[in-house]
Parts: sequence; structure tokens; C-alpha cells
Amino acid sequence: MRRRLSSSAIERAYRHASERYAALGVDTDKALETLSRISISIHCWQGDDVGGFENAGGEIGGGLAVTGNYPGRARTPDELRADFEKAVALVPGNHRLSLHASYAEMNGKKVERDQLSIEQFRNWVSWAKSRRIGLDFNQTYFGHPKAADGFTLAHPDKGIRRFWIEHGIRCREIGAEFGKALGKTCLTNLWIPDGMKDTPADRRTFRERLVESLDAVFARRIDPKLNLDSVEPKLFGIGSESYVVGSHEFYLGYAITRKKLLTLDAGHYHPTEGIADKISSVLQYLPEMALHVSRGVRWDSDHVVTLTDDLQAIAQEIVWGGYLGRVRIGLDYFDASINRVAAWVIGARNMCRALLLALVAPVDRLKAAEQAGDYTARLALMEEAKTLPAGAVWDYHCLREDVPVGESWLEEVKRYEREVLLKR
Repeated sequence: MRRRLSSSAIERAYRHASERYAALGVDTDKALETLSRISISIHCWQGDDVGGFENAGGEIGGGLAVTGNYPGRARTPDELRADFEKAVALVPGNHRLSLHASYAEMNGKKVERDQLSIEQFRNWVSWAKSRRIGLDFNQTYFGHPKAADGFTLAHPDKGIRRFWIEHGIRCREIGAEFGKALGKTCLTNLWIPDGMKDTPADRRTFRERLVESLDAVFARRIDPKLNLDSVEPKLFGIGSESYVVGSHEFYLGYAITRKKLLTLDAGHYHPTEGIADKISSVLQYLPEMALHVSRGVRWDSDHVVTLTDDLQAIAQEIVWGGYLGRVRIGLDYFDASINRVAAWVIGARNMCRALLLALVAPVDRLKAAEQAGDYTARLALMEEAKTLPAGAVWDYHCLREDVPVGESWLEEVKRYEREVLLKR
């Protein structure tokens, strides 16, 4: 029979760890208090392979692809909500749900995307209110006949552009309704797949159209206490390898001039390019920004977030830069090759763990050495910090937050798989 650490053993290990950190000027109690207040926006689409519930038909499209056929995919909104509840019960903290517009509940009546309203999301709002969590929102510009040729807001056809402009307007209104009903500001994010597989002859016209469309989407002012708008760039996608209309430079300029948030997705850049270094640059010019934390393997493959150097660098930049109040952290990945609930748990716990590692690092000493020009001490201390007993602090955090310690959460997911997922 597998032995589990007792609460007293976890607490003893934490006391020893806190003493070790205190010798370096780190208050672990304070770090855990900070961590417990951080809310991560966890994406709904991991639970059903980006399927949604509007019955639009056809492939996902838009440069998106989900691989794997692990049993237990959520087939209904109620199943998806139940799976999400199971996942977040195994993650320390109080987190949010990020919805895509394609997760509208039609209730037997087909409603097109340019006609969506809060009516199609009332069940989501009631559920979120009962769980006392916030909702974020994402406009859905893929998986639709009017996006089949790879263009939406930059489409040459004015009628198609108008359809997608109206979709964006409706989504902002829905986001504001989320914020009003739940008392928690909703972030409504805009990403479009528009681009070309091969080299275009005219990059300019598509971008001019996109500016015009975006300005129409954002024309109406919405109280920022209810809804915040964000735009999300991309380097390339499947079918848009050579040209993406909404590039990083395009949206950075748009966000600054139109006073919108910029969303940085960890998978939307060159495979050797990380987003951590971009955070402090963007926040020189914008009051807030958003993240979609993912893990790309050779391309924007949206693998489950693991505790990589890239993830730790993102967390360090947020924490060490003093940006916790200015960065809205969200997750974005989808893996159908493993248990989907476990994928949620692994990614969310790793995001929390990366933030903890940044919070308990002896950053004051690191900065002091750097300011003194002692780069030798800075490097030495950075390396020594990697083997400090952060695991004991994490275990104590999980214990205090009443979620499973260590890998014991997996037993609960396996039980849920046997009793629920495999019966679908």
C-alpha cells in the first residue's frame, strides 16, 4: 500500500524549508499569501477538444488541430462543467474559467455568431455565480463556413467582414454582461486566423481592412470595470505559414494606440523565441496585458504546460518585475491523447508552481548583486536557488489549500475516469 506523507511531516518539512529561505531574506509565508491570491484563467476547450456546443459543423480550422482520441471527452455543457469542477478542485487557489463563444448553449434554437447574446450563456453565468468564480471570454473566428477560406475580419468580401465585426461586437457585450452579473471584470480576447499559406503580393490591404474592422468592433465604449478588451497576435499557423495579418507588430501598435490589452501566447512566436522577455517591454507602454500560457513543441502545438525553463522565465518576469497586478494569466492548450481532466490539473498546477518558485527566489539579493555589478554573485546565487527546498513549500501550500499533495491528485482523476469518463 502506498504511504502518504502525514500533515505533521509536511508541516515539519515546511518549517525547515522556511528557515533555509529566511537565511536568504525570503519570507515563505508572505510568498504563499501572495500565491493564494493569484487567479489563473483556465481554458474550457481542453475538456472537449475545442469542439464547442453550437453545432456549427465541419473541422475546427483556423490553423487549429487536436490530436488523440482518449476516451471521456465532454459532450455537453453539463459534462464540461463537471469535468472542470473536478479539475479545479485539485488545483490550489481560486481560479477563473475562460470560455470561447462557440460554447454557447443554443437550447434547441440555432443562433448565428453575429446574433449571439447573453441568453446563450445564462447557464454558464449561473454556474459561475454558484461557484463564485469569474468568467473570461474569447471571440470565435474559426470552425465556421464564413471562415473556411482562412479570412474573417480582413476578408475581401465586405459582407463577410460585417458578419465577423458584428460577432466581435456581440462578444464584447456578452463579456460586459459576465462582468456585471459576477462582479468580476471579464477579459474578452480577440484572435483571428487570417493569413496566407504562401507569399502574398499585397500585405498592406489586408492590414488596412483589419484596422478598419477592429475599429468597428471596438467603437462602442464599455465600462472597463465590466469588460476589458485584448488583441492576440501570431507568427504563423497551419495554412498561414507565410503571412499572418495580425502579427505581433501589428497588434502591439494597435493595442498601444487604441488602449487595448495585448495577449501574448507562448506558442505564437518562433520556436526559439520566448515571451518572457517581451513582458517588461510591453508594460512600458500598456497599463495591463494578458498571457495565454502554452507549450509549443517545434511549432504552436499547444502541449500541456510543464515546468519548463520557459514557464519559469515567464513567472519570474511577472513576479520579479512587480507585474502581478498588471498581467492577466491564462492557459491555452488542448491534448486529446491523455486524460483531459489530468491535462487541466497538470498545466494549472505547473503554472502555480512556477509562480511559487519565482516568489520564493532570493530576488532582492539577485537584484542587489546586479546593481552592484557583481554578475558573478548573481549567477552563483541563481544557480544555488534552483535546489532550494521549494517542493516542501509547495506541498505545504497544497495542504493549506486543501488540495492533494504531490501526485496523490492522480488517484482522484483515475477514480473519476473509471466512474464517469469511461461511461460516456
